[in-house]
Amino acid sequence: MAVISTYTDGLEPNLASILATVLLFSILHRAWRIVYRLFFHPLRKYPGPRLYAASSLPKLYKVSTGNVHRMQQRLHDLYGPVVRIGPDQLSYIEAKAWKDIQGHRVGGHGSFQKDPALMGKQEHPDIIHADDATHSRQRRIFSHAFSDRALKEQEPMIGGYVDLLIAKLKEHSGLDDMNSEGPPKPVDMVRMYNFTTFDVMADLTFGEPLGMLQGGEYVPWVSNIFGSVKFMVMGSFLRVYPMIGRIAAAFLPKSLAEKRKKHAEFAIERVDRRLQYDKDRGDIWSLVQRGADLNNISRGEMYSNAQIFMIAGTETTATLLSGLTYLLCKNPDKMSKLVDEIMGLGSIDQLNVTNLQGLPYLNACLEDALRLYPPAPMVAPRIAPQGGATVCGQYVPGGTTLGIAQYAAYRSPHNFADPLDFVPERWLSSPPERYASDKKDVLQPFSFGPRNCLGKNLAYHEMRLIISRILWTFEIELVGKNFDWLNQHIYGIWEKHPLNVKLKLRDQ
Repeated sequence: MAVISTYTDGLEPNLASILATVLLFSILHRAWRIVYRLFFHPLRKYPGPRLYAASSLPKLYKVSTGNVHRMQQRLHDLYGPVVRIGPDQLSYIEAKAWKDIQGHRVGGHGSFQKDPALMGKQEHPDIIHADDATHSRQRRIFSHAFSDRALKEQEPMIGGYVDLLIAKLKEHSGLDDMNSEGPPKPVDMVRMYNFTTFDVMADLTFGEPLGMLQGGEYVPWVSNIFGSVKFMVMGSFLRVYPMIGRIAAAFLPKSLAEKRKKHAEFAIERVDRRLQYDKDRGDIWSLVQRGADLNNISRGEMYSNAQIFMIAGTETTATLLSGLTYLLCKNPDKMSKLVDEIMGLGSIDQLNVTNLQGLPYLNACLEDALRLYPPAPMVAPRIAPQGGATVCGQYVPGGTTLGIAQYAAYRSPHNFADPLDFVPERWLSSPPERYASDKKDVLQPFSFGPRNCLGKNLAYHEMRLIISRILWTFEIELVGKNFDWLNQHIYGIWEKHPLNVKLKLRDQ
């Protein structure tokens, strides 16, 4: 009370008493809230550190510093498959949690909805941010553009960009006919993979590439995406904590809103330009128009989905390719087995959708790279339905925020033997005995259930084709082998280091 009297000296007695009382009750209220969360809250029996049970601030701090994935891994290693990571938040690493939280539910009753505060509001919600009914409608419309039939039709276009990637890798390495003298020059594969995937998706979404592969530089629109994503993720989390958000907003760059506006305007302009000509070229809008009446989707929804395709269908694929390249370089025995399998197809013309899909070791390498370096590692939180639900055999009160911590789940000894090692063999139909009991169904890098990733098949084909063509053409070696490239921060997406490699033309 000495502190209180210091601030109330000189005030009218009644006013001073009121202020002191308000301050005292505020302190008592906050103290009681902490006591309630620790000893009386419905989640009190779930394991986890008391600091995280008492306040959301510790987790928010980890999010703001890009270390939330490491925090979740550490806590699950300490406390087990389910951990209380906030006053009203639970984190899971068991495979059953995918089905219990994000699986199909009859009529949608008792479904776990996405956190509306985290998602934010959109005038024209895209397929990720839409409610269940809008999502189902949009998914039916866009499914034509991401079907197996569509992928076959898009294969020549995608192959053309991979041809250009190979040519540019030769050029940047000094291995082309014009620059064949001297030692190979290092190439940053993160940039080259980004250039490729953004150009492919721009062609599918806008009807024209961004020209990054050809020009060898990021266009401003893509640079703004990478420059703003950290603040966008923080903004999403701060919406959940409005008081903290109002304070933090003062420290966000003033240019952020302008960048987001320009980002939307760029997509709108490109979509409008594509829709002006009625050309059936196998891109998203051609295939949508063939399969469904475009009147079933508004122009605003076209704009918002174009923006989401250009993020969800680009950076994530490039991320996995970067991680896989690093893991193969660090494990030359695995690289050699994969090269032998690819070369076994006989000729470069055989590197197509059907043949690559049937290569077991290639698919195994992709799966273990997705496990160790998932492109979308953040928890996608859901809200338990009113009345509560059962998750992994335990009751969860309604209103609880919960989700699967992918990074922690995929690196947990609870799910995998040698969880930190790159072992593609664990994914083969007859794995070594040591890995036969791995809980492989926990790996869901493209999410799970009725709202899983629509572009999964496209992503797999791009990844198979690009890595196969590169390994067919080049021998790859890391520049500077004594560093852990996977040791990165997360801000919604990975904050990737450059991945510099030396390329050498492979003897055919």
